[in-house]
Amino acid sequence: AHKVAPAIAAGCPFVLKPAAKTPIGALIIGEVLAETELPRGAFSILPCSNEDASVLVEDERIALLSFTGGLVGWDLKARAGRKKVTLELGGNAACIVDADPGAPLDHVVDRLVFGAYYQSGQSCISVQHILVHRDLYEKLRRKLKARVASLVMGDPRDEKTFIGPVIDEAAAKRIEGWIDTARKGGAKRLAGGARHGNMLPATLMEKVPRDSDLYRHEVFGPVACLQPFDDFESALDTVNASDFGLQAGVFTANLAHAMRAWDRLEVGGVVVGDVPSFRVDNMPYGGVKQSGLGREGVKYAIEDMTEPRLLVIRDLPA
Repeated sequence: AHKVAPAIAAGCPFVLKPAAKTPIGALIIGEVLAETELPRGAFSILPCSNEDASVLVEDERIALLSFTGGLVGWDLKARAGRKKVTLELGGNAACIVDADPGAPLDHVVDRLVFGAYYQSGQSCISVQHILVHRDLYEKLRRKLKARVASLVMGDPRDEKTFIGPVIDEAAAKRIEGWIDTARKGGAKRLAGGARHGNMLPATLMEKVPRDSDLYRHEVFGPVACLQPFDDFESALDTVNASDFGLQAGVFTANLAHAMRAWDRLEVGGVVVGDVPSFRVDNMPYGGVKQSGLGREGVKYAIEDMTEPRLLVIRDLPA
């Protein structure tokens, strides 16, 4: 929908190719659009395998490739030829909790739980790293551990459920393997448990090795890594050490720290007073480094979907 609405507003016909494992949402969008007065050929919904979608990337008749997904996006960009390309490739977002977070600790914990575990962590801007000032670390650690352990895992159709399945069992096994490897390297699991098929309990880790997959890559599952810091500048350095740079969150009552974070963090967006898992369509949304290229949001997407044109009229001599 982040791509479809700007295309309609700009008058651009489009082909929507959903992720191979999640086509139903796109088909529902197609059903809705079919009831409108859009002209024939204004849109196509094309569920297909990734292997069969090459023509959408390479055919020069398609003027723009707008892709949301994994790091394969860089390969798609290389194959796209002369067409415009915008990429939203995810991240491993961090949230900094300063010595004075500017909000009650229970509120901060509630937001961290939402940011890390909503949609079972399957969000590009899910909170994966939680950096907490050492003065608050033990107290927040205790509260967060209890809250995460209390999250109900089960059928998403049950209103009591907070943690549902990840996309498939292969993804669950990958996440489980990353957790196990991190634990062998010295990480400690504060909350979590055994995997059941593609169901993985909400997991909170600390002392995660910085060279582990769990720390460096995008988990895209219900796992968050907790760590303390002593100096705000060092926390910013830690966030910037990531290969990704989509969004970051900062809880602080210190305006200078908030502005310092905005100035120094190598990310597409800094959210002060909340987790990075925030997005509305009037904001420029996108990242830097491995997180992608370009910006989404209605205004910014329309700019990518159109070409500026110049008209010059000179008065001719009489």
